Amino acid sequence: HKVTNIQYQLVERRGNGDAESVDLQGQVGQMHRSTYTTCDPSQPIWRVRAPEIDVDNEEGFGTARNAVLQIGKVPVLYFPWFKFPIDDRRQTGLLFPQFGLSGRNGFDYLQPIYLNLAPNYDATLLPRYMSKRGFMFGTEFRYLYDGGRGEITGNYLPNDKLRDKDRGSVFYSGYHNVNTYWQARSSISWVSDTRYVEDFTSRINGMGSASSLQSTVGIYGTGETWTAGLMADRWQLTDYTLDEQALPYNRQPRAYFTWEKPLGIFEAGLYAEAVHFTHDDSYQVNFIQNADNNNRNGDEYVRTNIRNKQYGSGSRLDVKPYISMPLSGAAWFVTPTVAWRYTAYQLDSTLANTAPLTGDRSPTRSLPIASLDAGLYFDRETSLFGTNYLNTLEPRMYYLYVPYRDQDDLPVFDTRPFTFSYGQLFRDTRYTGADRQNDANQLTLAVTSRWLRQDDGREKLSLSAGQILYFSDSLVTINNSNNSAAGSEQTVDQGKSAWVADANYMVNDRWSMGATYQWNPNSRKEDLASLRTRYLLNNDGIINLAYRYRRNLIDNSDQLKQADFSFLYPISPSWSAVGRYYYSLLDRKPLEIIGGVQWDSCCLAVRGLVRRFVRNRDGEMDNSIQLEFVLKGLSSFGQNTDRTLRRAILGYYRDDLYLVPPSNTTTNPDDYDPNLIP
Repeated sequence: HKVTNIQYQLVERRGNGDAESVDLQGQVGQMHRSTYTTCDPSQPIWRVRAPEIDVDNEEGFGTARNAVLQIGKVPVLYFPWFKFPIDDRRQTGLLFPQFGLSGRNGFDYLQPIYLNLAPNYDATLLPRYMSKRGFMFGTEFRYLYDGGRGEITGNYLPNDKLRDKDRGSVFYSGYHNVNTYWQARSSISWVSDTRYVEDFTSRINGMGSASSLQSTVGIYGTGETWTAGLMADRWQLTDYTLDEQALPYNRQPRAYFTWEKPLGIFEAGLYAEAVHFTHDDSYQVNFIQNADNNNRNGDEYVRTNIRNKQYGSGSRLDVKPYISMPLSGAAWFVTPTVAWRYTAYQLDSTLANTAPLTGDRSPTRSLPIASLDAGLYFDRETSLFGTNYLNTLEPRMYYLYVPYRDQDDLPVFDTRPFTFSYGQLFRDTRYTGADRQNDANQLTLAVTSRWLRQDDGREKLSLSAGQILYFSDSLVTINNSNNSAAGSEQTVDQGKSAWVADANYMVNDRWSMGATYQWNPNSRKEDLASLRTRYLLNNDGIINLAYRYRRNLIDNSDQLKQADFSFLYPISPSWSAVGRYYYSLLDRKPLEIIGGVQWDSCCLAVRGLVRRFVRNRDGEMDNSIQLEFVLKGLSSFGQNTDRTLRRAILGYYRDDLYLVPPSNTTTNPDDYDPNLIP
C-alpha cells in the first residue's frame, strides 16, 4: 500500500515529519524523501533529512540512510546510516558522542556504544580518545531486578603518553532489598594511581573527597524503634602531594545498633557501636622537580617505598544509653536528659606504644552526661509597611555537665572537632566521633526571632544569636594525638565562647539575603563571616553573590577569604548567558572562571562554555572548552555541560533552591553519630 505527500506524527513520542511517499506493509513502512524532527512542524529548528527512512513499528525504531542533520537550513552532520527510536523501547546502537578540549587531555572524544542485552540489564562501551594521552577503553554495565539494582563502570588506558604507564579505574554501586527491614548496599571505588582523579575527574563517579576515595560494603536495617548495620570500608589516596597518613582509618568491620522508645512520660534510648580500625602504612614522599621546570606533562612527584610510619590497628566499643523526660506546653518546653557513655579499646602493641599513648592495650573511659534543654515561645501580630506579620520571640537555654576524664591514653581513630556553628551551641560534645568526650560545665543562652507573613506563612526575616558560658576550663582536647590527620584545636578556657549569629532576610519574592557571623570576645576578632545574596530573574534566571571568611583559631591567621559570583542571565526567551567568578582573596588568584552562552528552544538546546580552574592542591590551572548540542526527544552530543553548570551556579535548576540535601533530612547509616542523640 502506497501513500503520497504525507505528514506524520508519532503517537508515543513527539517526533513528526513529512515524506514524498510511504510504502506500508503491515507494521513496516518505508518513507521516501522524508524528514524527522521533534520540533513544531511549522517551525522545525532541526530535522533529519534522508532519501529513505525505514520504520518498524513492531521493533520500535526507524533507520535512515544517507541522512543529513540540518540546523535550520544548514547541514551540520552526515550519517551514512542512522537508527533512532520511535517509542520508548531501548535499541542497541551508537549514542551521540561527547567531545571537548582541555589543556589537560587535549582534544577529547568519547563515542558511547549502547548494547541492549535484556529488558533488565544493559551495557555501554565507552571508547575514548585523548590527543595528549591516547586511547582509553571503558565500559558500563547496569542491572535491575525486583529487589535491587546496580551499576559498574571500568576504564583502562594502556601506556598513558603523559605518565608513561597503564592507568585505570573501577566503580561499582548497588543495593539489594533483603526484606522489609534490611537492605544490603555497596559502593566500591578504585583507581590505579594518585593522579587519576585529577587527570580524569570529569569521568569520576566514585565517592570521597578530592584527596581520597571510599569503598563501602554493608547491610543496614530500620524498624519502628531501632536501626542497625554491619559494614566495612576502605580508603584510597588520590592526591599525589600527600601520603597515607592523610587517610582516615579503615573500618573493617563496623557494627552499630540504635534504639529509642517512649516509656510513659520518659523517652529511653541506646546507641552501641563496635569497630575494628586498620590503617595502611605511611610511605615517605620525595618531591623531585623535573629538569625542565616548564614541563607540566611529566610527574613532578616521585613516591619512594620508604616506610615512614606504621599505624597499627585497634578495636573500639562505644555504648551510650540515655533517658530523657520531654515536657512541653503551647509556649514552652523542658527536656532533662541523663546519659552514660562507656568506651573500651583493644589495641595492638604497635598502636599502644605510639606516642603519646602510654602502652596500655586495653584503655577504657566511662562517664555520665547530663543536660537540660529549655525554651519559650512568644508571638504577636504586627504590621510593617501595610503587610501583616506574626512576630515570634524564641529564647532557649541549654545546660550541659560532663565530668572530666583523662583521655590522653585513648587513641584517635575517626574523631574530629565539630566546626563551631549555631547548631553546635546545643550539642553534648565538641567531637564527631567516640574517641573524645569533652568535659563540660557550660550554659548556652540563645534567642531566635522570626517575622512570618500571615497571608502565606513565608518567612520575611529571621534573626538568631547565641553564646556559650563556660563555668570552668574544658581540659579534654584532640591535640597531641596518635593521629596527625586529626589536626589540632584551640583549648576551651573558662569564660565565654564566640558570639554566633545567623540572619536571613527576604527583601521580596525574588531577592533574598543571608549572613552568618562569629565574634570572639577573647581575641576581639571575628572567627567567621559569611554574606550571601540571591536574585531570581525572569525566565528561570538567577544571580548569586557570596563572601566567605574564616580565621585559623590556632595561630590567628586568615585561613579562608573568598568571593563567589555566579549567574544565569536570560538575554531573550531563547538566549541566556552563564558565568562564574570564584576568587581567593588570600591567594590573589581565581579558583574558577566560567563563561558561556546557551540557546534553548522547545526541541533544541546548544551550550558553549569556556572554563579555567584550579586543578590540584598545588594551585596549577587548567583550561577547557565545552560544547553540547541537545536534540530534545532524540539525543545529545558534545560534552556534558549540565553537571558543570549545576555545580557552579546554585539555582541553575530552579528546583534545586527548594530541595534540602538528603544528608540533612535522613541518616546515613555509614556515618551515624551517637553525639547527635538528645
